[in-house]
Amino acid sequence: MKVLEVAKRLGVTAETVRFYTRIKILQPAVKKDNGYKDYTEKDVSRLRFVLNARQLGFSVEDITEILAHADKNQSACPTVRRLIEARLKETEQRFIETQKLRDRMQRAVNQWSKKPDKGPTGDMICHLIEEFIQDI
Repeated sequence: MKVLEVAKRLGVTAETVRFYTRIKILQPAVKKDNGYKDYTEKDVSRLRFVLNARQLGFSVEDITEILAHADKNQSACPTVRRLIEARLKETEQRFIETQKLRDRMQRAVNQWSKKPDKGPTGDMICHLIEEFIQDI
């Protein structure tokens, strides 16, 4: 099956299929007569797995590690559990940082709504940002 057929079946772009082929997560056979890559049902299943894993927050490196176990007929489950715990911890930290950023933005909106517009000077570009007071 051709790249476009795989892409259509999985609802992704052809470039997505090509990307995972370039980084060797997918390794389709190459037709000798025309050099086209020939994807199999196994390739489709593998890419479906990759797309599902990406939606769960696994990185390409994580997925490569998981697939290495599967390719050796070893259970990837212990690795998957370890990795998802690490990704969850990272996501929780990013969430906390995002909440802090939202709070700073809300303080800025409140402060700036009471300040006048000013033109730039030699020492200042925008007084709103430069005079922003953070309640740390």
